Amino acid sequence: MSTSTVGIVLVSHSAELAAGAAYLAAQVSGGTVTIIAAGGTDEGDLGTSAAKVADGLLRADQGAGVVVLPDLGSAVLTVKAVLEDHIGKGTVLLADAPFVEGAVAATVTAAAGGDVKAVAAAAEEARHVRKL
Repeated sequence: MSTSTVGIVLVSHSAELAAGAAYLAAQVSGGTVTIIAAGGTDEGDLGTSAAKVADGLLRADQGAGVVVLPDLGSAVLTVKAVLEDHIGKGTVLLADAPFVEGAVAATVTAAAGGDVKAVAAAAEEARHVRKL
């Protein structure tokens, strides 16, 4: 029986946004889930980095798979391009989810021992949670 949890990669156009969302999500798991922030370009500007995403996938994968949450449309394109080269290197699911709420929901589910499909589903279901 594996004791590893699903890892999470947060892909944002902003390094600060990715790091902040990762910090918030990590607080709800008590540090039990590997959450990697992959934000900004390699030069520190706004944008996304295929190298940061690829590195994030490797660092987040603890053996139970990885769920990736992108912030905006072009981040999705970057992730999809990276995933084309990632085939056969572990289970990775790209979640169509709100960035912050999805990150928190995914982390809670991963911390509770959910598998990669359950973690991705929790992230995606977060879009239906009302705030008011």
